Amino acid sequence: MRVDAGLAKLLGLSRTAIASIADADDVLIDGRVVGKSDRLTAGAMLEITLPAPPQPVTVQAIPVEGLVVIHEDDDIIVVDKPVGVAVHPSPGWTGPTVVGGLAAAGHRIATSGAAERQGVVHRLDVGTTGVMVVAKSESAYSALKHAFKERTVDKVYHAIVQGHPDPIKGTIDAPIDRHPKHDYKFAVMNSGKPSITHYEVIEAFRAASFVEVHLETGRTHQIRVHFSALHHPCVGDLTYGADPTLAKRLGVTRQWLHARQLGFHHPADGQWVTYTSEYPADLAESLEKLREEG
Repeated sequence: MRVDAGLAKLLGLSRTAIASIADADDVLIDGRVVGKSDRLTAGAMLEITLPAPPQPVTVQAIPVEGLVVIHEDDDIIVVDKPVGVAVHPSPGWTGPTVVGGLAAAGHRIATSGAAERQGVVHRLDVGTTGVMVVAKSESAYSALKHAFKERTVDKVYHAIVQGHPDPIKGTIDAPIDRHPKHDYKFAVMNSGKPSITHYEVIEAFRAASFVEVHLETGRTHQIRVHFSALHHPCVGDLTYGADPTLAKRLGVTRQWLHARQLGFHHPADGQWVTYTSEYPADLAESLEKLREEG
């Protein structure tokens, strides 16, 4: 295998990260410096000098416009996440975050988890809006993490995808891994983690379909990747092959994907609770345009 591909698998790092290490002359085979495109050979002595770990990212308590608290009690806080907001800080992200917005508003959340994502039990993409839950108590954090892992949480998304999926109701069962060429994307790959998406078309238009999606697993970009693999990308999702002309006509500047509903057993008493998020203005307006076009 190539050095970048082989070491990415061996170390669990991205190919871009491995390329940076190789470019710094920090990959040696049998004492000889090699580049990212050189080949690994069986039986050779491999030496890698890893860079110093990045400094921990801290949470900045900064108000977030449009971040709405749907429900709050002693154990959980349910929020409606606006577009352009990350769930927690990460290297390279300088924009607003859910945890930073909650901190700025005076909300206390659990201290379990890594420092930059304490209380976070699941995530939504920066460009995806909708309902999500954050743990406030340590017991709630443990219970909700377990619930997401055991797939007992009901995660319902609404999306508008290009074209008309056939069949109109089905299951996409295809493993997802990081894209082999673009680190910012994911793709259906045999080497990926099991990923299961259930969908049903609830309204059809000339150029697109309005679908309801139930996620069985929760991989990064799962809905976007799965529908792109079916050649029905989310409208406006240019990263995964959407038609820019259709997006412009509908006034969509990001993927038409919304976390519509979240249901789970409340960690305090086990009672089933469900929370719903209304469509933000940009998605509602584009949906109405599609309905007017017929």
